[in-house]
Amino acid sequence: MLPDPAAVPASALPVRSALPSLGEALTSGAAVLVAPPGTGKTTLVPLWLADRCAERVVVAEPRRVAARAAARRMASLLGEQVGERVGYTVRGDSRTSPRTRVEVVTTGVLVQRLQRDPELPATDAVLLDECHERHLDTDLALAFCVDVRAALRPDLTLLATSATAEAERLADVLGTAQVVTATGALHPVDVVWCPPPAPVDPPYGLRVDPRLLDQVAATVRRALAEAPGDVLVFLPGVGEIRGVERRLEALPVQVLALHGRLDAAAQDAVLRPGAGRRVVLATSVAESSLTVPGVRAVVDAGLARVPRLDPARGLGSLVTVRASRAAATQRAGRAGREAPGRAYRCWSEADHARLPAQPEPEVAAADLTGFALELARWGAPRGRGLALLDPPPAGRFEAAEQVLRALGAVEADGRVTAAGRRLASVGADPRLAHALLEGAALVGRRRAAETVALLTEDAAGGDDDLARVLAAHRRAPGGPAARGWREEARRLEAAVPLSVPDPSRPVAADLAAGLVAGLAFPERLARVRTPGGTAYLMAGGTAVELPSGSPLRGSEWLAVAVADRAPGATTARARLAAAVDEDTVREAGAALLAVEERVVWTAGDVEAVRVERLGAVVLCERRLDDPPREQVRAALEDGLRREGLELLEWGAAATVLRQRLAFCHEALGEPWPDVADDALLGRVEEWLGPELASARRRADLRRVDVTRALRRLLPWPHASRLDELAPERLEVPSGAHRRVDYTDPAAPVLAVPVQEAFGWLDGPVLGDGRRPVVLHLVSPAGRPVAVTRDLASFWRQGYPQVRAELRGRYPKHAWPEDPLTAPPRRRR
Repeated sequence: MLPDPAAVPASALPVRSALPSLGEALTSGAAVLVAPPGTGKTTLVPLWLADRCAERVVVAEPRRVAARAAARRMASLLGEQVGERVGYTVRGDSRTSPRTRVEVVTTGVLVQRLQRDPELPATDAVLLDECHERHLDTDLALAFCVDVRAALRPDLTLLATSATAEAERLADVLGTAQVVTATGALHPVDVVWCPPPAPVDPPYGLRVDPRLLDQVAATVRRALAEAPGDVLVFLPGVGEIRGVERRLEALPVQVLALHGRLDAAAQDAVLRPGAGRRVVLATSVAESSLTVPGVRAVVDAGLARVPRLDPARGLGSLVTVRASRAAATQRAGRAGREAPGRAYRCWSEADHARLPAQPEPEVAAADLTGFALELARWGAPRGRGLALLDPPPAGRFEAAEQVLRALGAVEADGRVTAAGRRLASVGADPRLAHALLEGAALVGRRRAAETVALLTEDAAGGDDDLARVLAAHRRAPGGPAARGWREEARRLEAAVPLSVPDPSRPVAADLAAGLVAGLAFPERLARVRTPGGTAYLMAGGTAVELPSGSPLRGSEWLAVAVADRAPGATTARARLAAAVDEDTVREAGAALLAVEERVVWTAGDVEAVRVERLGAVVLCERRLDDPPREQVRAALEDGLRREGLELLEWGAAATVLRQRLAFCHEALGEPWPDVADDALLGRVEEWLGPELASARRRADLRRVDVTRALRRLLPWPHASRLDELAPERLEVPSGAHRRVDYTDPAAPVLAVPVQEAFGWLDGPVLGDGRRPVVLHLVSPAGRPVAVTRDLASFWRQGYPQVRAELRGRYPKHAWPEDPLTAPPRRRR
C-alpha cells in the first residue's frame, strides 16, 4: 500500500529511510519508533505496515480530529477517498468498508474495542501514535495491547510511536522492544520571544488574564505583518479562542477556530488549504498528528488546559497550566512543516527555561474514575498485573473507587458490576453516564442527553448559569460548535437503553438541567450560607462562591457542575451551576441523604436534635424530647472532659474526701485512687456513671452527690481504714478534735492554738506512719506563730520568743515558762 515514491518526494516523508531498521525491529513483534513531527510516522508507517500484514492495521490517535486527518492524508497518498483501503472510526462517526486495510481510530475507541473483544479479530497490527502525550486512554490502550499480546495474541504486532526521545520506558513496557529513531528534515523555524509588556496574572482554574489575550492578539497582527502564509495560534480552550476572535474581528483575513467541540465538518474544513490568508485559533488538538496547511507562523500563548483533581475537595475539572517545553517545541514545529517559518512565543526566554520539560502524565493528576472503571472491566482491578507506564497514585485511585462504589459500578474488591458495564457502554465519564441513564427516566432522554453533552464541554465562558447556557445552545442557529454539541447529544440519547422508562411527571426546563447535573455530581449540591448571599456549602463539605454579578445570586440551592479553586484559596469558585429547589436536591442527592439523632455537648450544654443531612449540608433539625439515655450520658461525659469537673457542685464534704483520697494515693500509692482532674475524667464512667444515668442536661450535673460518687473509688477492703490513715480530725492534748487540712497531699496540715499543745512532745504521723503532719501553731487570734514538724525543737527554741512577743498582747491566755509541764488549755 505504500504510495509511489515518485508521487511523494522523500523530503515530504523522511521516515521512509528508517523503514528498513523498523522492519528488523518488528521481527520480535514489538518496537518503538521515535520521530519528530512532520516526518511521516503517522501516515507513511501505517501504509508500510499494511504491506507486511495480511489483515487490518489499526492506528490509534489521541484525538478525533487527528484520526480523521490522518486517514484523509493516507487516502490521498493512495489516490483514494476515505473509507476505501484507508478508513477511520471515532466516537459517533465511522467511514470504513470491507476493503479497509488501515483503520485510524481514537485511543478511546480502541480501548472500548479491546474491552468488547480482546482478541482483536481480523487485526494484525496496532500502531499507538503520540504515546508521549500520556493521555489516560493512551496509557490504557498500551497496557491492554501488551496484555493481549502476552496472553491471547502473540502474533499481534505492536508499534508505539513518540515525537520525543523518552522512549526507553515505552520499550520496557512493550517487553524490552527495540527503539528505532527517525530523523526529520523539518524546515528551520525562528523563535521570536514576545512577552506581554507588563506582568500578567498566572492562570488558575479556567481563568486566563485578559491582558495575555490582548498580547496574543497583538502578536497575531505582528505575525501577519512579518511572516507569509497562515498563522496558527495555540490557546488553552474555547473561551480563550472566542476572546481572541473578538479582538481580531477587524482583521482583513479569515479567522477560524479549531477545537474538539466543533463538528467534524468544521474541523475538517480547517485542515484543507484556504483561498486566502487565514488565522487559525486552535487548542492543543493542533499540537501533533495533523498538519494545518499553509501555516508559516505559530503564535503560542504558552498555556494548556488539562484535567486535574483537587483531592482535598474532590473537585475534578479542567484547569489551565503553563505548557511544557516539549509542547512548546511541538507547537513551534507546526510552522516548519511545509517551509521555513516563525514561532512567536508570548513569554520570555527566561520564563521558558523555568517551564517543565515534559507535560505531566494525566494519570498523575487527573480524575481517575473512568480509568479505574476500565481497569475493573478489564479484570485488572487497581491495575494489578498490567504493564502501566506509571502506577496511578494510591490516594487518587482510592477516591476514584469510592465514586465507583457509590455508583454501584464496582464491588468492594474493585471488580466491575453489571451496572458498571452499563455505565462504561455510554462512552462518557462514569458520573455523566450515571446522570444520563438516571436522568433519562426523570427528565426525558433528549433533555438528559443535551445536558450531559454540555457538561462534557470545556465550560469556560462568561455565563455560569447552566440552564441559560443550555437554552442558548438550543437556540443557536447551527454554527460548528452547536452542531458538535447536537451530534454528541444525539449519540448520548442513542446510548440510553430502550428499557429506560419515560418520565412519570413533567420537570421544568431549568430544574431539569440542575437535576441532571446533580445526579452527576451529588457532592456538589450546595446550599446558600446566608440568604441572598454568594457563599454556599456543598454536600461534599467544600465551600463555594458564585462570581460577582452571577445571575444565580439569591438561589437557595445550586447544582454545581464545574468549580475550581485558586492556589492557596480555601473556597472554590463556581464556574457552571444551575438553580434548583429542595425537592430536586433530594431527588438528585438521594444517596447522600441521612437522618441522625445527634446528642452532643455543645455551647456549654447537651444538645439533642434530630438532623436530616445531605452530606455536609443540614436540611433541617428539631429538638429531641426523649433522646437515648446512653447518648445523653456520653454527651455529659464529653462536656466534663471539655469543661472540667467544675461542672459538678463540689461541696465541702466532697472536697475534703477528694483531698483525703489524694493524700492516701500520694502516701501509699495503689490501690488508693489517683483523684487528680485528668485521672477522674479518665474514669468518669466508673465513679460517676450511675449519677449520669439519670442526668439530662448541664443543670443536672450540679445536683450530683459528688461525695457518694467519689466513695465508689475507695478500694476494698482498704476503704475501712480511710479514717485511720487519713482522719478528718485529730485529737490534740487539750482534748479538742481539730480538722486536718489535706490541701497539699504531700504535707497534711493541722492548725492548733499554742495553749492546746502544751505538753505535746511528738506530733502526729498519718498514712501508716509515713507522713508527719505539719503543725501550724496559732496565736489566740488564729494567726500562725510557728510551722513545724518538730515540736521538741519548737518548745526549746521558738516558744521563748513567741511567749515574749505575745503574752503582753494576750494577757488573759496562759504563757508558762515551761510549756512541757503546763497543762494544755482548750479554747472555748
